[in-house]
Amino acid sequence: MLSRRWLLTGGVFGAAALAAHRFLQPGVPQAEEVFAVMHSDAEWRAQLTADQYAVLRQEGTERPFTSPLLDEHRQGVFGCAGCGLALFASETKFDSGTGWPSFWKPLDKAVSEISDTSFMMVRTAVRCAQCGGHLGHVFDDGPPPTGLRYCMNGVAMTFTPTAA
Repeated sequence: MLSRRWLLTGGVFGAAALAAHRFLQPGVPQAEEVFAVMHSDAEWRAQLTADQYAVLRQEGTERPFTSPLLDEHRQGVFGCAGCGLALFASETKFDSGTGWPSFWKPLDKAVSEISDTSFMMVRTAVRCAQCGGHLGHVFDDGPPPTGLRYCMNGVAMTFTPTAA
């Protein structure tokens, strides 16, 4: 039978483990990591909007169905809002129904992936290969030909239409 003491002790240890895990997990970017585009925290804050900073530099997530890029269907390129690197071609964008812009393939050498174990789950975080900015996550439930779903935060990206 479960006692209050057992539940309280378990809850305290569980919360402590979760906090330690989150604190010790790799952040974006790591102090020892070097990217082609790097800025001080103050420079990132000055360059980005508050929402962009929260996602790109603090691994935040925008609310679903709030990004104007969700309904962007023109031909063009989706780029990093932090450094401008081209990330995804519009031809790889699809409607995943999740509320975030989704793609089945990034451009070559545009993104890097790292393990993300936050919130007591294992996921693969996607970040800009040039500045290390957090973009979103990749899942294996996407459409052919890759079967992948790059679920990106629209606020972390820009869109440049192809000239007609």
